[in-house]
Amino acid sequence: MEKNLLNVENLKVRFYTYEGIVEAIDDANLNVKQGETLGLVGETGCGKSVTSLSVLVLVPPPGKIEGGSAVLNTEKGTIDLLNQDEAQLRKIRGDDISLIFQDPRSALNPVYTVEEQVAEVFLHHRQREFTQMVLDGIEKDLPNAKSYKKFILGSEKKIYKKMLEKPKAFSLKILSRIPIVNRYRRRMRQVIKKEIIRILSAMKIPDAERVVEMYPHELSGGMAQRVVIAMALGCSPELLIADEPTTNLDVTIQAQILELIRELKGKFGSSVLYITHDLGVIAELCDRVAVMYAGNVCELADVEEIFKNPLHPYTQALLESIPRPGKEFKSIEGEVPSLINPPLGCRFNPRCMKAVELCSQEKPRFVEVEKNHYVMCHLYTGRK
Repeated sequence: MEKNLLNVENLKVRFYTYEGIVEAIDDANLNVKQGETLGLVGETGCGKSVTSLSVLVLVPPPGKIEGGSAVLNTEKGTIDLLNQDEAQLRKIRGDDISLIFQDPRSALNPVYTVEEQVAEVFLHHRQREFTQMVLDGIEKDLPNAKSYKKFILGSEKKIYKKMLEKPKAFSLKILSRIPIVNRYRRRMRQVIKKEIIRILSAMKIPDAERVVEMYPHELSGGMAQRVVIAMALGCSPELLIADEPTTNLDVTIQAQILELIRELKGKFGSSVLYITHDLGVIAELCDRVAVMYAGNVCELADVEEIFKNPLHPYTQALLESIPRPGKEFKSIEGEVPSLINPPLGCRFNPRCMKAVELCSQEKPRFVEVEKNHYVMCHLYTGRK
């Protein structure tokens, strides 16, 4: 876990509303290493989901990404996600980076079957693979396949190459219009359906052959979430972003989904950015933790270090607010500030028991206090 798969630096996101400008993300910094699970934790409204949407450049209007960078380091090369056109981003979304949404009901279209919705992901990113399988079937099954192939392709190798380069626009058009290979239209669907059943079975969905024919309203909450995870992992992405995937599920199903994500991470070799407000899930699932407050990443460290040696006053207060048997419950005093008019300096200073005068005047830097332990607090920058 030495190589950084994703680097987010100085990310700024603003929402321009009638009430004012919402400073949703303000100079956020984090990184996801190859093969790790990074937990992103914080109170509701602190900017966790907006951060994940910014990585995919999917911030909804009136939001705008106004600064910073999000760099993805894959086997294909280094990609600055915030400086890509929409066509390139569509190739990246679902293939290199996938997102599991909070509510599977809103992520699935109620008028399409499971097969149709998962197939859309495959056809968008794996069309060439499936087209090649159909073409191989022509050579394997038909007598005098070479002569048929010459007839179909006009005996021109260049056309055959174009079929492989642009299968959606070229190959399927030819294959669907020539009577002699019309049955391979059905083969395409059979190949894709077989792959869908395989991926659903990997999600531990019982009777996947029956589930592919079902509509979202016929699925339980846990099964719908597994379908959404199947869509996210269908192309074996290098980075999987899970945005509170167990929020609306009961405790038993939550445990099953968490265990499933852990197993699939090892099986598919993906890194995971897991977004939650549940520190129990963080302790169980994650390798490192980034703590967010009011649009800032205020602390970043290994999960054991966060629980044993929290440095930022907000992280300390967050851990103290966890109910424990035989220990008095402590809530964090005050309220989360409005991000339309956030506090000057450190955004946590109005609620911080350790705040000094400088905290309300100057924003602290995000510094490495100990090895791989980063904090945004004046208590550790040498200025008080």
